[in-house]
Amino acid sequence: MTEQTRFVALGDSFTEGVGDIDLRLPNNCRGWADRVAEELARHDQTVQYANLAIRGRRLQRIIDEQIEPALAMKPTLVSFYAGGNDLLMARLNMAKLMRDYEDAVRRLKASGATVLLFTGYNVPLSPLLEPLTLRTAIYNRAIRRIAAQYQTLLVDYWCFEKFQDPRMWAPDRLHMAAPGHSYMAKKVLEVLGAPHTLQSPTLAAPRPRTLTENIADDVAWLRRDVGPWFARRLRGVSSGDRLGPRWPELMPVVLPERLGTARALATTTTKAPQLSSRFS
Repeated sequence: MTEQTRFVALGDSFTEGVGDIDLRLPNNCRGWADRVAEELARHDQTVQYANLAIRGRRLQRIIDEQIEPALAMKPTLVSFYAGGNDLLMARLNMAKLMRDYEDAVRRLKASGATVLLFTGYNVPLSPLLEPLTLRTAIYNRAIRRIAAQYQTLLVDYWCFEKFQDPRMWAPDRLHMAAPGHSYMAKKVLEVLGAPHTLQSPTLAAPRPRTLTENIADDVAWLRRDVGPWFARRLRGVSSGDRLGPRWPELMPVVLPERLGTARALATTTTKAPQLSSRFS
């Protein structure tokens, strides 16, 4: 008899689904993890799913708040993406970050679950943030080593050329938009070796923009996303501080055609829905 799939997703905004806006769902977003769970459930109605990821979480809070609840669910599949918000910090002890990350993977792997890890993508935010390229490269090298050492599955996000297209990204330039989340779900399912119906996004050729339009877009981005993000950092707060996990307990997967039910669930699983994609 095949063991029931219990899929638990851990992490930050990447896994929560920020950028893939759906006002019918908890925290007003969907994301690649929901999309993966939906595809798994279409082929096996007994699949259960929980998503504990919360935007803005750094690695240590993810470890402190999410790992034990996840292990208590006795998952058969755990996705773990963490550390991206740490890479944005002005001061960072990379060696300690990766030691803590590895300890977390060790705990997840010891549970007997299949563990799914991700490298990070070098999002082309701005020339001012080019130092992130080196940090991301160091982070990715460590992730690949950990994945090999602990024999986890790995989604090598860094290598996906489709994400070079800016239309795969939300207006905040940091989170994936709906096409990006859909494509990520497709790649995750391929790594899992699971059947699915997802297709690669088809994006029409973009209209060339003038220098004036590019400058105006940069100014709007700085005002709308970067400014509030820096303000939160200075105050020591995060966009996820008032949010709880979107799907905090294992439950049958909410399929898109049942989103009326999902909206009812949303009122009980989140206190302050976020309507727009923001820096964490």
